[in-house]
Amino acid sequence: MLRKLGRLFIIKNRFEAFAIIYALALGATARGSAYLTQYPGFGGKLLFLTTTGAVFLGGAKILDCIRLEKELAELRGEGAKTE
Repeated sequence: MLRKLGRLFIIKNRFEAFAIIYALALGATARGSAYLTQYPGFGGKLLFLTTTGAVFLGGAKILDCIRLEKELAELRGEGAKTE
């Protein structure tokens, strides 16, 4: 039962990754717009930029990990077939 619940938190394909990145981006822009109202001027714009930049970095890492896990699964599958 716990294993089934844990599988819900695993990103299995690129569609799920993009859905998570989209949700992160929505939250980051909401937080960034709050920064713009709290800190008008250059400081607010800089904080807005950092919140959206963090999503770009996190999204790139998520997509890289998906690709790496797929390649590892293929290597494991090929290794088992040849032995």
